[in-house]
Amino acid sequence: MKPEDMLTNGVPKQTQRPQPGIETKMDPQPHQPIDYKGSGKLKDKVALITGGDSGIGRAVAIMYAKEGADVAISYLNEDDDADNTKAMIEKEGRKCLLLPGDIKDPKHCEYLVDKTVETFGKLNILVNNAAIQFVKKKFEDISNEQLEEVFQNNIFSQFYLTKAAVPHMSKGDSIISTSSITAFRGSSDLIDYASTKGAITSFVRSLAQNLADRGIRVNAVAPGPVWTPLIPASFEEDDVESFGQNTLMGRPGQPSEHAAPYVLLASEDGSFITGQTIHVNGGSYLSS
Repeated sequence: MKPEDMLTNGVPKQTQRPQPGIETKMDPQPHQPIDYKGSGKLKDKVALITGGDSGIGRAVAIMYAKEGADVAISYLNEDDDADNTKAMIEKEGRKCLLLPGDIKDPKHCEYLVDKTVETFGKLNILVNNAAIQFVKKKFEDISNEQLEEVFQNNIFSQFYLTKAAVPHMSKGDSIISTSSITAFRGSSDLIDYASTKGAITSFVRSLAQNLADRGIRVNAVAPGPVWTPLIPASFEEDDVESFGQNTLMGRPGQPSEHAAPYVLLASEDGSFITGQTIHVNGGSYLSS
């Protein structure tokens, strides 16, 4: 089934707890780019992808492998999803390194980069993708502990990972962050999450300026509503059922529909793109 034929009649009611959620438990399974045809755009490159076990991260990992890259996947503890993704990558004839652990820990972030370089000999692409979110209808219900956890996971980790990665990167290499539509239009019940995504936008624009003279490009992709494990793991059943139905396309996006910009931004096709955000949101107009 094509992604445009999925979820047009809404999403079945479902929830998962705790975050970050498991892709194999979702109904229906997210559409992944299994049929994507690569053309060697990332031949023999090495990529490190956080949250690469499922959702958008899995889609990017699959496309990167199909384009000729070896992939290291950072994830929390979703071993079954990670094993499935590894099998998909190895089916393409590429190598996959699985690296479980908590990216809120700066030492673990350093380990992710060191282990990737130790295993593959280099690092060309860093995809800062992993994120968490907690729905709170009332602003006052956002605890200090939640605020710290969301910022540590969503933006602090990107600082830690990028700081560790940059010394191993050189001209032509690429850093890509996953932002969000919420960074540009806000979100009444995801205030702390949206704030981290706004910080990512500024991080990308500023880092692009800082690294331009080294030839390292820095960009972001901003998804709109997309059917990933984070949705049933963070929303209530009724909200899951109506998720993404208000887009111009009348449905949420699929991971397979989000991964192509990550290929563009990592390859020579994107050689004159830095400091930018590519919006993939089903038709919402946003000033960036």
